[in-house]
Amino acid sequence: MASKPLSPFTTLTLDLLLILLSLLSYPTSSESHNHTNSSSSPFKFLDHLNGSHKGDHIEGIHDLKLYLEKFGYISYDGQDRNHTHADDDDFDDVLESAVKDYQHYYHLRATGILDGKTVSKMMTPRCGVADHIGVQKSITVTKRITFMESLTILSSGASKKWPRSKYHLTYGFAPGTPSEAMTPADIKISFEYGDGSSFDGPGGILAHAYSPTHGNFHYDADEPWSVGALEGYYDLETVALHEIGHLLGLAHSSVEGAIMYPYISSGVTKLDLHHDDIHGIRALYES
Repeated sequence: MASKPLSPFTTLTLDLLLILLSLLSYPTSSESHNHTNSSSSPFKFLDHLNGSHKGDHIEGIHDLKLYLEKFGYISYDGQDRNHTHADDDDFDDVLESAVKDYQHYYHLRATGILDGKTVSKMMTPRCGVADHIGVQKSITVTKRITFMESLTILSSGASKKWPRSKYHLTYGFAPGTPSEAMTPADIKISFEYGDGSSFDGPGGILAHAYSPTHGNFHYDADEPWSVGALEGYYDLETVALHEIGHLLGLAHSSVEGAIMYPYISSGVTKLDLHHDDIHGIRALYES
């Protein structure tokens, strides 16, 4: 893959990439997602909205709309935002429908009310890639969403993957990444501050990656990172494996045990592929 030896983290990450590409099966991870609330979390505004529902007018509901829009549950594209309640604090029909879709996706009771379990899930640190991309958000999802049904539509509205001529992928590190120099590569890894509007400080969005054949993979440099499970830190390898899934063309999964489940808490490692991960990569690359 690369032309010179790299760090143990890099070696393991590339080994995991090879695991995905070779379509090997691994057992389900037994790690749990223990959510740790942080008073400085960029998602902290959700605490104030706990219990809100259609008909409410509460300061901060606008931020909830932005959250759900960012992750693919509301789309205002092509509409006059001034006439769709997009920029106000009204808990309207559109927002209620979006909350229900979110609750369905994560197997919560789909009431449309922002209850405690929904708030807790939304406040968990996560990947910055949207859950719904290029699909109708109005559909009510009543069953588990698997990779077989949710192969990525990360940019153009069609499933994307690396062509057979590019199954041998190279990688490099962006300038400023500690101890590494950037070289021309298919996959480009970097730690970024801000990254436009995507990264939001500690405890929110941890990382994101792009679909084939873009190849960029960004960690949020504001997060506390470690190699392995360490309370208060996010595991570099666990997040890398998830983002490599996006680099290969996989979307998020609503199956909590899957690597492609978008939420992860500090102090957690999850490096074993779920059968949903296996089915997804096979569906994408064996077709």
